[in-house]
Amino acid sequence: MTIDYEKKDRVRIMTFNNPEKRNALTIKDFLEMERIEEEFKADPDAWVLIMTGAGDRSFCAGADLDEAIGAVTSAEVKLEPRAKRWFSHCYKPVISAINGYAVAGGTEFILLTDIRIAAEHAMLGIQEVRWGLVPLGGSLVNLPRQIPWCKAMEILLIGDRITAQQALDIGLINMVVPKEELMPTAMKVAERICENGPLAVRLVKEIVMKAMSQPRELGFITEMELGATAFKSEDAREGPMAFFEKRKPNFKGI
Repeated sequence: MTIDYEKKDRVRIMTFNNPEKRNALTIKDFLEMERIEEEFKADPDAWVLIMTGAGDRSFCAGADLDEAIGAVTSAEVKLEPRAKRWFSHCYKPVISAINGYAVAGGTEFILLTDIRIAAEHAMLGIQEVRWGLVPLGGSLVNLPRQIPWCKAMEILLIGDRITAQQALDIGLINMVVPKEELMPTAMKVAERICENGPLAVRLVKEIVMKAMSQPRELGFITEMELGATAFKSEDAREGPMAFFEKRKPNFKGI
């Protein structure tokens, strides 16, 4: 496998680790990502995930084309419709630390993360059309929902790469930092999230994700129904108590 999974207190770090091929992924790696996602979601001590790549050259180049194209065109792997993508149904926060090239599937993974931090030299792009292919990692659905339509279509139809600064300018990522500050910044953001009530954080993300695909009025109902469950938790009692006692809350996620 070329994916590492590391634990640091409440934070988990998933690293694409195939730098010789710009951290491209094999078919087995995609299955490993699904396993890691399920482990992360099921682990009560895992509150935030950071997704990054090994080295400082590439975040992820998507699928290893040497293997993937042959497998698909030979029907070894069938492209069957799926109603989810990697981490698309994960309600715990996911941060991407973009340490270099993030093209094709690499950018598609970024679109499935909540907070995106890029090194100054990072480049993003969805370039499948240049090679006569169609991106199938969710970008055709996610990208036009996250940035203006015209910018999304420019990225998808022309297939050029964009710089980290350009991605920041169109609201595709949150911040750009020097490469040596990338992981410290990502860890700082993750640790800041971990200071909040984990149950409340998960419910906020779940409500936002579900309400986005609902009519406005139904979204209000979803907000109330799911949000109200937080008030029955121990964390909901601990938070206000800590406020009045002028101390940091000791959240447990229950």
